[in-house]
Amino acid sequence: MQTECNAEPMLFARLDRRELVADFDGGAISSDAGALLLGATDRAIGLVDRFAACFADGRDPVRVAHELPTLVGQRVFGIALGYEDLIDHDDLRRDPVLGAVLGKLEAKRPGLAPLAGKSTLNRLEHAPTGADRYRRIGHDGAAIADLFLDLFLDAHERPPARITLDLDATDDPIHGEQEGRFFHGYYDGYCYLPLYVFCGDHLLAAKLRRANIDASAGAVEEIARLVGRIRAAWPRVQILLRADSGFAREELMAWAEANGVDYLLGLARNARLVERIAPELARAEAAARRAKRPARRFADFPWTTRESWSRPRRVVAKAEWMPGRGDAGANPRFVVTSLDPGTVAARRLYERLYCARGDMENRIKECQLDLFADRTSAATMRANQLRLWFASMAYVLVSALRRRALAATRFARATCGTIRAKLFKIGALVTVSVRRVRVAMASACPNAATFRLAHRRLCG
Repeated sequence: MQTECNAEPMLFARLDRRELVADFDGGAISSDAGALLLGATDRAIGLVDRFAACFADGRDPVRVAHELPTLVGQRVFGIALGYEDLIDHDDLRRDPVLGAVLGKLEAKRPGLAPLAGKSTLNRLEHAPTGADRYRRIGHDGAAIADLFLDLFLDAHERPPARITLDLDATDDPIHGEQEGRFFHGYYDGYCYLPLYVFCGDHLLAAKLRRANIDASAGAVEEIARLVGRIRAAWPRVQILLRADSGFAREELMAWAEANGVDYLLGLARNARLVERIAPELARAEAAARRAKRPARRFADFPWTTRESWSRPRRVVAKAEWMPGRGDAGANPRFVVTSLDPGTVAARRLYERLYCARGDMENRIKECQLDLFADRTSAATMRANQLRLWFASMAYVLVSALRRRALAATRFARATCGTIRAKLFKIGALVTVSVRRVRVAMASACPNAATFRLAHRRLCG
């Protein structure tokens, strides 16, 4: 992006008879030409306008320099492009490509930049639930939560026969005195404990929570909301809930059984469970010692707890032995499920169905590491929840680009960070004439063919 510096050539080296010099007089240049793909994806799914509709704008229209959809789009696109902090927008507000994508090549009033700076966007991120006399922009949290599901439903041309909803709780480290700050023993630090719900690579829910709760707290209410909306749109869809042992709670399993929803949940091991599969562990140990490599056997049996469960349920156990570790070679794992043994055998249920939930953790890493969903440094939980939603919308946007435009390319399963580095961070010279805005990208771009293919799929 062009900076406002005096053109003072800088000598770097001599190449034969030539001098290698550089300066900052290149004109309207952007390093984020790939924002064009984000803009095309947004037009295809209508994310920014629908997200902006979840906010209420009580400002005087005569005095408004930056309209609400532009503010929302600027923040979502900025996160997708790798700008995690609002202070970055003091430079981005003059970026010619971002301005073109958002329809703001020129400022609304003389003396202003085309896009908003950090102070205006900060008011957006601290929007209360409903506007008040001091903060004229408010937001509707329920509408934002519903929008994730609306975008998921709209992404399917026809109802699928079955879907799997993956639930997980993760740590969001806190390094200040934010509201809702608690120490979590498992993560050994102060953090929030957000709840995520994914269906494949679709993000359905991102709910910020305090860390002084059980991992499954609020899961039943969230799943009931999602399942109710999904079944209203797709009455015949079969739904499977999948999660780790933190969600193997009577309340969630009983709700699923009462509402015709299947579940496949990890089950924390204990002495009684390990004793139950002692014969399978012995056979796995013998096989591992003979073959000098890990061996596993599977057991399938009805099980109930002494107090917490209301009824017996199907448990599948993986009895695994790792050679060379002595008595520590035993590696038993357990899952509890409502799926019928005649439908899914024990080994396939564990290895093919349950272990696939690990891919959800990769999606959470994308949200937190690539799109800064853990940047919850505001003072209040309300503002931090809104930050989490902005990052989550950026994930939905990049995920839609990946799904719609990058299928069958080398980036079909690439992370958001890789897509940003390879397809978004492209240098370009922007020239504006009466008839057109021309974005001349670097001729040496190594991924130009993929960029052109993505354009055809989004705009053809």
